[in-house]
Amino acid sequence: MKNTIPTLLLDKKKCIQNIQKIFNKTKRNQVKFRPHFKTHQSIEVGNWFKEYGVNAITVSSVKMAKYFSNDWKDILVAFPVNILEIKEINELAEKLKLTLLIENIEALSYLASNLTSPVYYYIKIDIGYHRTGINPKDENIIEQLMRFKSDKLNFIGFLGHAGHSYKCRSEKEILEIHTESITVLKNLKSKYISEFPNLLLSTGDTPTCSIAEDFSGIDEIRPGNFVFYDLTQNNIGSNSQAEIAVCMECPVVAIHNERNEVIIYGGGVHFAKDFLIHKEYGTIYGLVVNNTDWSQSIEGCYIKSLSQEHGILQVSDEFLHSLTIGDTVHILPVHSCMTANSMKEYVTLDGDVISRL
Repeated sequence: MKNTIPTLLLDKKKCIQNIQKIFNKTKRNQVKFRPHFKTHQSIEVGNWFKEYGVNAITVSSVKMAKYFSNDWKDILVAFPVNILEIKEINELAEKLKLTLLIENIEALSYLASNLTSPVYYYIKIDIGYHRTGINPKDENIIEQLMRFKSDKLNFIGFLGHAGHSYKCRSEKEILEIHTESITVLKNLKSKYISEFPNLLLSTGDTPTCSIAEDFSGIDEIRPGNFVFYDLTQNNIGSNSQAEIAVCMECPVVAIHNERNEVIIYGGGVHFAKDFLIHKEYGTIYGLVVNNTDWSQSIEGCYIKSLSQEHGILQVSDEFLHSLTIGDTVHILPVHSCMTANSMKEYVTLDGDVISRL
C-alpha cells in the first residue's frame, strides 16, 4: 500500500540486526554498551535494546533524558552541562542515576551549590575532534575537575568522542583515528588510576565502533547512528548499503521528460538538507532504491536538489519511463539522524507507526 505523504519507513529486522552487531562486539570486548539514543529518539525503538540486556543509555539533551526517564534509570547526558537547566537536572537526579558532562570549573561550582540530589560526572576530553572537551595536556584544569570536593558530585572518569572519524573514507583511516583517540584516554587513565582506582573510560562514534575490533582499555562505548545507518556512514565505510534500516517513501507529483527530472513531495522539511559529494553524480541529497530492496541504489537516480516541500530527482531514461504521476519512490537518506528528527515518526514495513520525541 502506498503512503500518501512523505513517510520514513523503518525496517525493524535490519534495525535489530544492527543492534545485535554492536552488542556482540561489546560482549567480545567485555565493555559496557551504553548506546546513544539521539538518532532514533523513540521509546519503542529503545526498548528493542533491552532484549540484549542494555540497562544504561546516552542522550544529547536534558529534554531527551526526561523523555526516556520513565523507561531508563541510568542516563548519561553527553553534552556539556547547561547550568540554566538546573531545575530539570535536579528533577532527573531525584528519580534516576544521572551522569553529566563537565569541561569547566564554572559549571562544576554551580552544580555543587545548586544540586539537590547527587549526580555523577565525566570530564570531557578532546580526543581529536576539536569541537568540545579539554586538551588532554591541560593537566591543571583536568586535576581541578577531578579533585573537586562536593557531596553532590561524583567524578567517574574521562569521556571522548572521535567525531573526526566522519571525515574518513576508508577502513584504514577509521582504525587510525580509533587507535589515536583511545590512546589519549588510556594515557590519562594510566596517569590517574592510582588516585582514582575505579576511573572509567567512555568513547563511541559509529564509524570506529562499527569497524574496530579492539577496545581493550575502554570501559564503555556509546555509538548512536549505527541503529539506522545512512548514506553518510556508508560513504565513510561504516556499513554496507544493505544495513541501512530507514528509507523515505515520497509521492511523485510531476515528471519532466525533457530533462530527466522527477518532482517528488519530499523536501528539506522532510529530509533536512545534509548532502554528499558523490563520485559520479556530484552533490546528492539521497539515492533512489527499489521499493522492495534497499540494498542497491538504482543507477543514475538521485535527489539533485531540495527546497522546502519539493525534491528534484535526476533519473535515468529507464526509470523515468517506469513512473507515472501518483507513484511513490523510495530514497535512502544522507543523514538518518536529521531525517528522523524532521519526520518525527516511523512507519514499519508492517505498517505500524512508531512515535519519537
